[in-house]
Amino acid sequence: MVEKVIATPAALELIELLKTKHGPELMFHQSGGCCDNSAANCYLPGEITIGQGDVYLGDIGGCPFYIGTAQYETWKHTQIIIDAVDGYGGGTFSLEGPEGKFFQSRSRVFTDAELAELGITR
Repeated sequence: MVEKVIATPAALELIELLKTKHGPELMFHQSGGCCDNSAANCYLPGEITIGQGDVYLGDIGGCPFYIGTAQYETWKHTQIIIDAVDGYGGGTFSLEGPEGKFFQSRSRVFTDAELAELGITR
């Protein structure tokens, strides 16, 4: 089964570090810009409200991952790949900031077969 969002080993390692520091109930949201610069941000429960304008893509590291509807329309033909890299370029509200790392979103275009499996048309 094809997944809409996956995490690299580096991202999974950072998620585990954040779970150790903040508890196991973390969540991710890929938003649409402004002050959090279209990054995949990691939050504690209650720090962000998920609503009808958000799309659940799956879990990474046992944590739910959501994206805003407008961004989903742009990214729906791609698999989102969450990585962790050194630096301070992530979202300003994301939990990993003090760790000297940030979550980075990349993507790859789904094949026609994967799109069909997901029920997504071009």
